[in-house]
Amino acid sequence: MSLHDDAVLVLKSYEDQTELRQAYLDHLAAHPDGMWKSCGDGHITASALVVDPEQGRVLLTLHKKLRMWLQMGGHCEPEDTSLEAAALREATEESGITGLTLLPGGPARLDLHPIPAPCHFHYDVQYAVVAPPGAVQEISDESLDLRWFAYDEVAAVADESVVRLLEAARARL
Repeated sequence: MSLHDDAVLVLKSYEDQTELRQAYLDHLAAHPDGMWKSCGDGHITASALVVDPEQGRVLLTLHKKLRMWLQMGGHCEPEDTSLEAAALREATEESGITGLTLLPGGPARLDLHPIPAPCHFHYDVQYAVVAPPGAVQEISDESLDLRWFAYDEVAAVADESVVRLLEAARARL
């Protein structure tokens, strides 16, 4: 099975956000390359919010290009076997934390947002991952900063998409 096929299966079984889910499926049907960064009309991305439920906090990255506090995430790579694998890879690479585990139940949310040219949109499939006890983060070259925030601090530093992702993740904990 290809990553494109996996994405279609994941999205078909995803129940929430019905209209947005259909927009993702329509995009993939219209663009055979819709999984990849090279698709100029937009492409699927995979992200994951790193959660430490024992401490009631999340790890956010200050994105180097966007200069915003966001969850870990990025583009799908040919070696990714699934969207979950892409999200977990991105979270591990950008947080420096090994031993992250995906929250069960598939994606926590979908988010469609415009991005600067040459591409037009990111169709972000958002997951949540749990950090192991005593996890120590290490900043990557894709970040300006990496910081833990208490659940109630997130709305003051991040945009609404991150706040909604946190709410969805907390509902699953």
